[in-house]
Amino acid sequence: MVKLGVVIPAAGQGKRMGANINKQFIALSGQPILAHTLSLFEASEHVAEIVIVGSQEDLEMIGQLVQEQGFRKISSITRGGKERQESVFAGVKALSPAIQRVAVHDGARPLLTLKELNRFFTESEEFSAAIMAIPVKDTIKKVNAQGQVIETPARETLRAIQTPQIFERSLLEEAHQKAAEADLLFTDDAGLIEWLGYPVQTLDGSPENIKITTPEDLDFAESILAKRKR
Repeated sequence: MVKLGVVIPAAGQGKRMGANINKQFIALSGQPILAHTLSLFEASEHVAEIVIVGSQEDLEMIGQLVQEQGFRKISSITRGGKERQESVFAGVKALSPAIQRVAVHDGARPLLTLKELNRFFTESEEFSAAIMAIPVKDTIKKVNAQGQVIETPARETLRAIQTPQIFERSLLEEAHQKAAEADLLFTDDAGLIEWLGYPVQTLDGSPENIKITTPEDLDFAESILAKRKR
């Protein structure tokens, strides 16, 4: 398998956590959330290098974390942009020229297991663009500006999207460049690829692969890790 480069956007400010620091540095089972995420990719045999993208004020703290934890695959700690999309593009450009495939994963999504991650990397090899996803459990309603229901999509056609998302590097760079020129913003990298008209393959994710955004998420993450230890 072609060795992968990984971009980790890690600029979340933790406002919904009620924290006065970047949520990536909040402790989860005794370690910063970001340390859990980086440890996962550090351990994967598929990963050749990792770029972390953070805000200017967090770069020094991220560097200290990397040094203290002894991570060896971190090739760059890069300053991000105002929007996540800009940050990811900066991270992609910071990867070594030899990297042909790029995975993007949220820094605050620390609960994937190594088995799940490596399975995703192996299954995604045949696709130019692939993303982790899980079926939705609830009925989803599309509403108008007044809150009135205008459509009820068939639940079996809906997926909740996670990261990592993986792409051929040339395709991802093309999508980011053209979106920047068109002054368009998307909520995830797969959206850029869809906008260009290329297919994006969904692959099985994990219900435990949550993004830690609120105190309730942190409590849930602690319970997941405690259960795994038992």
